[in-house]
Amino acid sequence: MLLDENVPLPMARIVELLVKQHDIKHVAELDGWAGTQDVDLYAQAAAAQFEVILTNDTKQLSRPLEVAAIAKSGLHRIEYRHNHKHGGLAGLGAAIATVCAGLPHALAELDLADSQRLISLNGVDPSRQSRLRIVDPTIVPPKFWPASL
Repeated sequence: MLLDENVPLPMARIVELLVKQHDIKHVAELDGWAGTQDVDLYAQAAAAQFEVILTNDTKQLSRPLEVAAIAKSGLHRIEYRHNHKHGGLAGLGAAIATVCAGLPHALAELDLADSQRLISLNGVDPSRQSRLRIVDPTIVPPKFWPASL
């Protein structure tokens, strides 16, 4: 599996740890691959025997030349969406959570695929209201909470 240049390197390390059955390479780790335009990257990746590309470039499928390159390559394309309004640790955490939660299912589907697939992993919302549930036990006590402390 090839990780596109827009996939953060920390994500590559985590994917390597979690997806043992696949050889994981980041574009930045391959000599001469960094900076390769997407139109050329798909052909280059196919020639190098990659089967899957993981990308965060959600606009690729709206660019005709890139769509043609993806189709011609025959490579499976897995895209994860990253909510760019959340930067820093929250943004990276959401991206990693999205990939960690969805990638095993995507790879299982690809194992069954008889032809090229385009997969989009649904994003995890890192906003406070989506990630936290805060309870004040004096107002809403859990079951078996002591009446007096």
